[in-house]
This record gives sequence, structure tokens and C-alpha cells, in this order.
Amino acid sequence: MTDIFIHYMRHTTRLYLLLILLGLPMLSAAKDNLKVLSDSLNATLEQKQYFVSLKKEQIKKIKQTLNDPNLSIRQEYETNAALYEKYQKFNTDSAARYISRNIEIAIALGLDYEEYDSCLKLSMLYSMCGKYREAEEILKRLQKTSLPPDLKAAYYTAYYRFWEYYTISTGNSPYHRQQGRLYRDSMLAAQPPTSLAYKIEQGFSQMETDPYKAEKALLNLLATQTTGTPEYAMVTCGIAYAYKRQGNKREEKKYFMLSAIADLQNATRETVSLQELAMIAYRENDLDQAFRFSQSAIEDAAASGIHFRALQMHPFYSIINAAYKTEQTKVQGQLTSYLTVVCLLAAALGILVVLTYKQMKKTMRIKEELARSNEKLKDLSLSLSRINEELNGRNRQLQEISTIKERYIAQFFDLCSNYIDKMSKYQNEIYKLAINRHYDTLIKRTKSTTVIDKELDSLYEHFDSIFLSLYPTFVADFNALLKEDEQICLKPGTLMNKELRIYALLRLGINDSAKIASFLRCSISTIYNCRTKLRNKANCQRHEFEHKVQQIGNSGQ
Repeated sequence: MTDIFIHYMRHTTRLYLLLILLGLPMLSAAKDNLKVLSDSLNATLEQKQYFVSLKKEQIKKIKQTLNDPNLSIRQEYETNAALYEKYQKFNTDSAARYISRNIEIAIALGLDYEEYDSCLKLSMLYSMCGKYREAEEILKRLQKTSLPPDLKAAYYTAYYRFWEYYTISTGNSPYHRQQGRLYRDSMLAAQPPTSLAYKIEQGFSQMETDPYKAEKALLNLLATQTTGTPEYAMVTCGIAYAYKRQGNKREEKKYFMLSAIADLQNATRETVSLQELAMIAYRENDLDQAFRFSQSAIEDAAASGIHFRALQMHPFYSIINAAYKTEQTKVQGQLTSYLTVVCLLAAALGILVVLTYKQMKKTMRIKEELARSNEKLKDLSLSLSRINEELNGRNRQLQEISTIKERYIAQFFDLCSNYIDKMSKYQNEIYKLAINRHYDTLIKRTKSTTVIDKELDSLYEHFDSIFLSLYPTFVADFNALLKEDEQICLKPGTLMNKELRIYALLRLGINDSAKIASFLRCSISTIYNCRTKLRNKANCQRHEFEHKVQQIGNSGQ
């Protein structure tokens, strides 16, 4: 299967499945809904080329068997027979070619039965494609007395079809019709009464004398058939003819449509049902449908090479085609009148458009000026919004600075007062030691760093307390900037350690490492190393770490 065929099949399979799996069972049950059935027929007709392509693909697969180098001559015979069945009502020339080859094979193998069977099939094909002389020569050459008993029915069938098709082609001669009836009676006598072919032909033969009896027999037969098969198409066609003889136009149309849908799905190009529907549509003055159905039937007859159907359809097609063209001419005349009116209206509309255009130009100028003004107002509004945001940020910074100053000033005075008291007390103690000449104790006290260390610890505690009162979440926020396994864990009872105090001073705006080292009583290199180590532990970019620390506690962060 080619890529184009696959692509086409994908886009049509959905409609096909809907039609086959859902539409037809419901349509068979809905006896009164001819509109739904008509829509289904039109949808199927639109997919006609898809069904033809599908049949060609089936034929292609069968043909591939003939390319097998190990294929026996008997297997070739069976394959040719299968191709004949596919081509019989699809392309009579191809069917004749394969069945002719089977005659050669049967003669070569000395298979009389297969030779006679293939000759009868070839005769049928010749009758279908208008080669009546060749068809009759084959039938005369095959003496019915020499045929096997189970080929007698096929022999009479071939003769019956010969006279049926010949009668259609030569103008319905009474003699030819009589010959056809005789061979049909012989065919029915030779057919097993239980066979499908017998039941179908029996129904058709009863139609001439008792169409109601034929209707009943064919409806019973239809109940045993699978919807959409070629046999289903033949039986529904017979039922339609029975209703036609009864004068029941509604049921006639319904069953011809069911038959035509099945024929289209099976790519059966001998579509007598579609011809009948074309005639019905013509009688109902539905020229579009009549032309469409007859056009499809003519195309099928030409493609298949079925001569008698083309002859049967050609006169009626000519009438429909002429009526269709007349209708088209009438429609074109109406369209010309409508076009003239439209042109006059268009001219009037053109004048209105010119006047409207001038008015619109004035309106557009006003709108453009308003738009420019609006753009300027928008720009001004955006500028004011940015200025307001900047002012709000400045106010928040000033408020924060003011808060820090107020708290630090109060704490500074309190701390200075305490240190003055402590220095005064410490001075008195030194003075007493000096007056009392306790020089050893005096030297010892002045050399000791205990007092200084104690005061430094007190200073740092005050600093920690003051700072954390200003930034209560500083420690947690600082740890959040570090990797999880590198976060600072404080000892119980402590508020901050040296690393936190370094960055607390940075948060307060003291960036000079020398000042930080002086405050914390350590070397500048210690401060530098500590800052570097913590930057390496950050869970963000190193150069962003200290900037993010400086943002801790800002409103909106």
C-alpha cells in the first residue's frame, strides 16, 4: 500500500466505519427515515474512490501470489480464479484475461471440468462486455449433454445471461425475451432449491406474476444475509423491483438505496440500483441527484467494460444531461439578474462608502489625537508610579534609620552611664589599694585582663541584644542563606557568635574590615578569612551573599 493510499485511508476510515458499523443497522430498522438513508447514500458516493482503491489493494495482494517462483500451475489456476471473482463486475477485460489463462492451464493439465467451468465464465464475461458472437460460439461449442451434472446450472445461467444482455442491447425483442425466459426456467430446474442463486432467481421470476409473493420470499431471504455484502445488494435490489411492480414508491426507493450503498461499498460497477435511483430522482424533479447518480453509473459502466449497462443508461443519461444543462442555464440567467441588482447596490454602496470614508477620516484624526494624549497620560502615570515607589522605598529606609538611631542613642546613653559608674568604682578600688600600699595587689589587678574581658562580653551581649531587637529573624534568615550542612548552630545561652557579629555589623552598614576587627578585638586577616569562608558556604552565588545579608529585615524582603 502506497503512502498516499495510507494517508487517504486514514482520513476516510472514520466516515466509513461510522457508515458501516453504526449507520446501516439503524437504517435497516428505521423504515420511514428515507432522509437519513439518502444522506448515507450521498456520503457513500463521496467515498466511492476510497472503496475502489480498497478493492484494487485487495486485487494487488492476490496478484503478488503469482510472483512466487515456487508457485505450481495448479496454484496459479486457483489464484487466477480468485482474480476472476474480484474482476468479474469490476473490470471485464482483466477478468477475461485471467479466466482465459485458466482455460489454457486446464487444457494443458487435461482437466475437463475446470476447462468447461472456465469457458462458461468466459462466456458470461463476453456477454457482459457486448461480445455476443464470441459468447454464443463458446456456448454452442460446449454441448450440454457432455457437461458434468453440476455444471448444467452454470451452462443454463450463462445462456440466460446471454439472452438477457443481448435483449437489452438489441431493443427488447419479444423472441429474445422468450429465449431468456426458457433458459431461466432451465437454470432454475438445474439449480439446487436450497442454493442462494436459486432463491434469488426464483424471487425474480415470481415478480412477473405475483410481486407480493416475490416480496415475501425475498424479505425472508434478506433476513439470512449479512448487511453490506454483494448478496445483500442483489436481494435488496430484487425487493425494490417487487415494490416497484406493486406501485409502492417509498419502499422501492428505500431498498434501491440500500442496494446501491452495498454496491458502492463492494466497488461493484454493475450498479443497476444506482440507475434506477437516477430515474426516480428525475421523476421527482431532483435533477442534481439524477445527474449525480446517472453520471456515477455511466462512469462505472465505462470503467468496468459492461457494455449492456452503458447502452441501457445512455439514452436516459442524455435526457438527464440535457435537462440538467437547461436547469443550469436557467440558474445562470437568474444569477445574471441577481448580479445586475448586486452591481447597482454596489454602486450605491460605493457612494455611501466614499461619504463614510471622509467622515471616518475626521473621526480617525480625533481618535489618533486622543490616543496620543492617552499614551502621554499612561507614560506620565507610569512615571508617577515609579516615583511613588522610589519615595516609599526612601521613606522605609529613613524610617528604619530613624528607628535604629533612636534605639541606639537610648542604649548608648544607658551603656555609657553604666561604664562611667563601673570606671568610677574601679578607680576607687585602685585608689584604696594605692593609699593602703597594697602594691602587689594593685599590680596584679592592673595586669589582669579579666575585667576587660568581662566588659567585652557584656558589650557583646548588649550589642547582640540591641541588634536582635532590631532584626529578630537575623539568625534564621542568615542560616537560610547558607547550605543546609553549613548552617551556624549557637551554644545554649548565647545570642550570636563572632561570625554572626561580623555580618551583623555589615548589615548595619560597617563594611570596613579594620573597624570590624577593632570592635571585635581581632586581626583584620581573621575578619577577611571569616568572610571568605562564609561566602564559600553560601547556597547562592558568592558575590551575591553579602548583598543578600544586607537585605535581611528590609520590608518587602
